[in-house]
Amino acid sequence: MMHKILFFVGMLTLLGATTATQAQQTPPRDYPIQPVAFTQVHVHDKFWAPKMQINADVTIPHTLQQCRQDGHLDNFRRAAGELPGDKLTQFPFDDTDIYKVIEGASYAMQVKSNPKLGAYVDSLITLIGKAQEPDGYLYTFRTVKAAKPHEWIGSKRWEKEEDLSHELYNAGHLYEAAVAHYQATGKKTLLDIATKNADLLVRDLGPGKVEVYPGHQVVEIGLAKLYRVTGKQQYLDLAKFFLDVRGPKGNDYNQAAKRVIDQDEAVGHAVRATYMYSAMADVAALTGDQRYLTAIDAIWNDVVSKKLYITGGIGATGNGEAFGKPFELPNMSAYAETCASIANVYWNQRMFLLHGDAKYVDVLERTLYNGLLAGVSLSGDHFFYPNPLASMGQHQRGSWFACACCISNMTRFMASVPGYVYAQNADNLYVNLFMTSTSDVQLPSGKVSIEQKTNYPWDGQLDLAVNPVKRQEFTLRIRIPGWAQQQASPGGLYQFVDATPQPIPLSINGKPVQYTLDHGYAVLKRRWQKGDQVTLTLPMATEKVVATTQVKDDLGKFAFQRGPLVYCLEGPDNANGLVQNITVDQKAPVDVVYQDGLLNGIDVLTTNGVSTRRQLNSNQLLTTPQAVKAIPYYAWANRGPSDMMVWVPYEASASKPQPAPTVASRSTPSSSLKSAKTLKALADQYDPLDSKDANYPYLHWWPKKNTTEFVQYDFAEPATVSESKVYWFDDGPWGGCRIPASYKVYYQKDGQWLPVKNTTPYTIAKDQYNTVTFEPVRTTALKLEVQLPVDNATGIHEWMVK
Repeated sequence: MMHKILFFVGMLTLLGATTATQAQQTPPRDYPIQPVAFTQVHVHDKFWAPKMQINADVTIPHTLQQCRQDGHLDNFRRAAGELPGDKLTQFPFDDTDIYKVIEGASYAMQVKSNPKLGAYVDSLITLIGKAQEPDGYLYTFRTVKAAKPHEWIGSKRWEKEEDLSHELYNAGHLYEAAVAHYQATGKKTLLDIATKNADLLVRDLGPGKVEVYPGHQVVEIGLAKLYRVTGKQQYLDLAKFFLDVRGPKGNDYNQAAKRVIDQDEAVGHAVRATYMYSAMADVAALTGDQRYLTAIDAIWNDVVSKKLYITGGIGATGNGEAFGKPFELPNMSAYAETCASIANVYWNQRMFLLHGDAKYVDVLERTLYNGLLAGVSLSGDHFFYPNPLASMGQHQRGSWFACACCISNMTRFMASVPGYVYAQNADNLYVNLFMTSTSDVQLPSGKVSIEQKTNYPWDGQLDLAVNPVKRQEFTLRIRIPGWAQQQASPGGLYQFVDATPQPIPLSINGKPVQYTLDHGYAVLKRRWQKGDQVTLTLPMATEKVVATTQVKDDLGKFAFQRGPLVYCLEGPDNANGLVQNITVDQKAPVDVVYQDGLLNGIDVLTTNGVSTRRQLNSNQLLTTPQAVKAIPYYAWANRGPSDMMVWVPYEASASKPQPAPTVASRSTPSSSLKSAKTLKALADQYDPLDSKDANYPYLHWWPKKNTTEFVQYDFAEPATVSESKVYWFDDGPWGGCRIPASYKVYYQKDGQWLPVKNTTPYTIAKDQYNTVTFEPVRTTALKLEVQLPVDNATGIHEWMVK
């Protein structure tokens, strides 16, 4: 499931922005709009600046330390002959974590000098060079020549590239890191390693040679970057070949069931897909191939109208880390991988650079402030891989993952955030994002210094000081976000409950001005001079968002949004630490209070609602009025695992009442699992739709198979019981869990486990409760002993005791 790649696109390298160290040759064609490089935008606001500082001070050093401890450096040492043995890490793509951290460190050093970090990066590059084979091949898992080679690598080069080898995946990350390091330092040490490898690819792969497509897309983007820096046409040609050779004999998982120019919907692995769409945009910009644009325009419309979470996350299902079917957007089982959110930002930035439409930046901003930012803790050293939109405490941030892609990707992304603020096309200067900052921009008409002052996203006022070196005419294009125009999202997937347009005043030098809107931008064309001041005031009402009725998981629910921020309810802020049992009226008024001491300073939303709970032997629910608080989604899970939900029920039928105090719910659960995160699922009183239902937590033993496992209830006090009902989790045919081979019920007596004397047979079936009755026993504990199938694991949705 986790063989994937990530890429980071610093805005200097994305479009080959000119620097003092730029190569001599400039490509003749590129994006019509160019971003203002992040090194030219100096952010010092209260929201993003601290996050970027934590990335530099905490996240990058943490990631480097974990790479050392996890053996990622040892892969290179063994390939270089500096370390004996052939023990390698878990995945053939683990080498790329080193490349990605080098890339992130390079961008961080461009923002702020760090000689110590620079020296360490140099030592890493020296080691990488030693691990490279004489002809340029660089893939430690083959170079080490392990006695038992990893099953993914194949018997010879490129043999399993379309499947799992990740040879080209590794190359793509190497190229990105090399360009970043070169542009940060002017040194060619890593760039020379990368071009030596790229020359090997040109020699071995392409028309009439080895004709394979990358199993996991990213090398296309890396080759485009190398082309921009070196001017070597064969790099761009090979990037285009890797796209054109794709399909139609592959599969949806890696977007190879059709030729790329024939695709019109987002399918398969979400990260692979969006990297490919980004590469198609790059190659289209560099070659002018209109067929690529037609394809990615259609795919973008498919995503925003059918497959985009309210948080900007993409990839609904963990089965293949993939896009789901149209309108398949489950909340608690949402995958919405951090890497996919980052890739979604990259893709939407490219779509804007191609078309100049603010709707792409609207999606970028939604993803940036919500689905992406949630991927890293406020402390900078704990992370999410998936980003669900609901939880019952089973989701916890981790300090490291065996597949560390999301972590190393975040190190690279955070330093680049200022690169999304401005863009330019001739004498058009685009203001896309809002953060207190200063920047110098070179327009054809002359140099312009521009300063933003704002308390965004907590406040909607933006003050822009425009200071050209000389009096000059140019056009300032300020994005008016879709949400400020009462458009919840492009594509109609979401809408505001009370879509009442509000005036969006704009003034120049204190005087209100009328402006025209063009593709979502307020257009201000005038002869600017030093001291000009522009003030924009965006309405910051708290909105309630509903999804189209085709999204079944969000029926009877709304989400809070204020400005660009999506909110969630979290246990620590609400009564009894519970939120799944809350309902809030659609018309309930909402108060907003900034709390400086909470979660590094946030606006907290407060309203009134009711909570519900079940009672024994009755279908009637008990309701209790209560205050309801919401926090920004990005800040959840920073106080430990807890209840959380983004979509708030306004209809009682959409809420999940607090369970009645049954023998099971009052027991202490335990199991043969090492992790206790899903134990609560055993008695959460959620009736699954079927055995593969993943909308609420379930317990499973994957990847174990053919073993004997157990779950156990230790009762709060002695009880007499005579019935067990268990609903098995079975995600066949594609998942790894099936109903068990057999199971038995035991009770505890005098410290021993004894089998119950069943009075009905043990039945094992999918999609229903499996009930067994037995002679009554008085005991303090009950246990299920479960025999897993020979070739699969097993799981449990619910275990009731009566």
